[in-house]
Amino acid sequence: MRVVDGDAVADEEAGGQRDGAAHQRVRDALRAEIMRGDLVPGQRLVEADLAESYQATRGSVRSALIDLAGEGLVERIQHRGARVRVVTLAEAIEITECRMVLEGLCAAKAAERISTAEAAELTGIIRAMRAAVDTGDVLAYSDLNERLHRRIRQISGQQTAAQTIERLRGQFVRHQFRLALRPGRPAVSILEHTRLVEAIVSGDAGLAEITMRAHLRSVIDALNASTPSASPPGGPGHG
Repeated sequence: MRVVDGDAVADEEAGGQRDGAAHQRVRDALRAEIMRGDLVPGQRLVEADLAESYQATRGSVRSALIDLAGEGLVERIQHRGARVRVVTLAEAIEITECRMVLEGLCAAKAAERISTAEAAELTGIIRAMRAAVDTGDVLAYSDLNERLHRRIRQISGQQTAAQTIERLRGQFVRHQFRLALRPGRPAVSILEHTRLVEAIVSGDAGLAEITMRAHLRSVIDALNASTPSASPPGGPGHG
């Protein structure tokens, strides 16, 4: 019979917990960098460099990369390591078509559930977005746009849809940023978002869903009209 030392077991369990925490920390940090555009599509993700950067083991880094590959954010190539996944224009359009359904649902649910305080919050975000358009602050507009969509998802209470949308958004971020830089796009987008918030605040679930779908159809039209030439520097996007 094998006798196992209690202290050894405790040390092994503690080590496993530390590795698990490190793996989650690296995964979350890498995900955030990809979502912000700090890590660009096609950029190599070298395990040794990441382990040094995040003060983690290569095993923790590898586990984090496997998780992110499952989310569609990272691509692991046999014998060549990992890189930030490149999402084609065709994929970006498919992603937006999926978002139309899920975010339409969230908009409808938000209209049914919204409180007076939440209505005031959404209206305040729209005012800030309009000010960003007036001053030409594209980055501020992009940040506010993401905040608006996130709050609508939160207000909806539809956790399954919200989690799926967040995964899709991570794959789409580069194309969103390219759209944000298109001349005239923010001016079109602010009108669509204003109509969306008005529909949600009115409590009309059907109108809210239709308006969200129309906004994302506009994003698809803009994607189809865009050219995937010169890549802009990393940064947040807007839809």
